[in-house]
Amino acid sequence: MKVSTFVYPWDVNGDPDAARRIAGLGVRQVTLAAAYHSTRALTPRHPRHRIVTAEHASVLYPIDEQHWKGGELRPYAAGDWAPGDAYGEAAAALADAGLDVHTWVVLAHNSRMGADHPHTSVVNAYGDRYPWAPCIAQPATRAYLVALAAEAATRPGARGTELESLGWYGLAHLHAHDKTAGVGLGEAGQYLMSLCFCPDCRAGYAEHGLDAEELTRSVRAALEPVWRGEGADDGWPTVEKLLGAETAGATRAYRDATARSLQEAAVAAVREAAPDDFQVLLHADPVSYHCGANAGTDPAHILSVADGVVVPCTGGAGLVGPFAAQGKGVVAANLTVVRGMGGSPDTLAADARAARDLGATELRLYHAGLASDADLAAVGEALTEL
Repeated sequence: MKVSTFVYPWDVNGDPDAARRIAGLGVRQVTLAAAYHSTRALTPRHPRHRIVTAEHASVLYPIDEQHWKGGELRPYAAGDWAPGDAYGEAAAALADAGLDVHTWVVLAHNSRMGADHPHTSVVNAYGDRYPWAPCIAQPATRAYLVALAAEAATRPGARGTELESLGWYGLAHLHAHDKTAGVGLGEAGQYLMSLCFCPDCRAGYAEHGLDAEELTRSVRAALEPVWRGEGADDGWPTVEKLLGAETAGATRAYRDATARSLQEAAVAAVREAAPDDFQVLLHADPVSYHCGANAGTDPAHILSVADGVVVPCTGGAGLVGPFAAQGKGVVAANLTVVRGMGGSPDTLAADARAARDLGATELRLYHAGLASDADLAAVGEALTEL
């Protein structure tokens, strides 16, 4: 199985041993961030720093002004956490160490854009905006995401890309000092709290036979028992029970179609800008109504559009199955190998075999820059065993 590990440019730049150390793990490929959201990241081996704070979502290379000329929205340049062509510098060092470099591009997840352009954000049924979540139904946002995918994915020398957050983002978000766990929303509550009611989504619901004002009232009413902590949650059947099957189905049809068309447009734009044999993968979840970094998809559809998917498998590889059942494309199992982030590097070999038995064809390791020395030693041993 081909194995790739995720890496940030700041893990490599300024550390003369980083690229060699990553190659020494036994991986053949790295997935290097080219456009990324805000984060605070540990760099436990870097000779110049231990914490990197990326204050806002940005591209990690110089912006091509001509590419963005005339656009309503555009990406932000990075600050001192990734100056100049940070991506290009890191990519060159990793390639010199014998590694294939693929880009890692985060798309519909951008709190800075939500703060500067509030109208671009998802708006829930109560009128609350989610600044971290650009609404993918809005024409200007869609144009921005497609253009960003084309530019960030196809950095010079890259052999492929992995597109993250190419779909609906909703309530769930790793936010600073988060205080939202007081009520267990479950899958149904998360879906209802992630429905968008911006003007474009209201128009979209109307095209699917729904009155937006009536839907708003229905969603609020459906959430009342959730706020009281009443009732079990078994996912989509609960959404249908709370909203009514016909209404629930219409909301999902609208959102699924919106996400699918964006995914098609973004992948097409990347292919147009990329050289031949450039691989395009999506971070994906096989349940289309799920939101977040691993975009909800229909497995048959997404594997007819992209070359494959990267599937979250920390805690179990069950999500691999629906993609593997399609019998085509790359199905990469994404395993966290950082103990402090819930990963289990000591069981990596067994977890990889379990994912392979369910149909995974490749592995992704999250994350070589964040892991401790002990974690990396365990990864190296597991990859040798594999």
